[in-house]
Amino acid sequence: MGKIIVIEGIEGSGKETQSKLLVEALNKMGIKSIEFSFPMYDTPTGRIFKDCLLSNNNYFNERIDSLDPELVCLYTAADRKYNIKKINDYLMNGYIVVINRYTSSNMANQGSKYEDAEDRFYMYQWIDKLEYWLLKLPKPDYTILLNMPYKYNNQLSFDLAKDNSKQERVLESYLELAGLYNWDIINCIDEDKEKTIDEIHEEIMELLETKGIK
Repeated sequence: MGKIIVIEGIEGSGKETQSKLLVEALNKMGIKSIEFSFPMYDTPTGRIFKDCLLSNNNYFNERIDSLDPELVCLYTAADRKYNIKKINDYLMNGYIVVINRYTSSNMANQGSKYEDAEDRFYMYQWIDKLEYWLLKLPKPDYTILLNMPYKYNNQLSFDLAKDNSKQERVLESYLELAGLYNWDIINCIDEDKEKTIDEIHEEIMELLETKGIK
């Protein structure tokens, strides 16, 4: 049986880059690995999520950030449920499955909409029960959070740069979840300077080696 490694972080934290580098490195080491990213926009459920919630459309009058968080969760959970068979097949064949954004992304993004800590905790538990218990999605073996404060991302578009406060709240939720679920954290800033892609990748590899993946 294989293992699931989830790479999480806010927009612009480098999670997609690090997911791909990790899979490339593991395969070079002779460890069968494959990368997935949610939502899976090239599948029916991913297209539904994109068309209904992300695009300029006539499905909802509200923007995604104004919709009921539980409603948004149902769309993203449906995408994972629809596509989980292919992930389970790789796990059964002994692969390390690296996932860029998983259930934990849902928890952080939707939980960040609540100011009250008890409300956030309820949201975390609601998503946990929905995806892992009711939908029976496989739980990650390891979740790695890339702790990259939003202000350090120098490649943001103007529209994303305006979203700084939102992403700060999402990062706060991620860090809160890391404490609750015992995730591993890779700090991407050292003495007010952003670490290089290679430095972060090397830290991820060293971390996984301590967990017996080498």
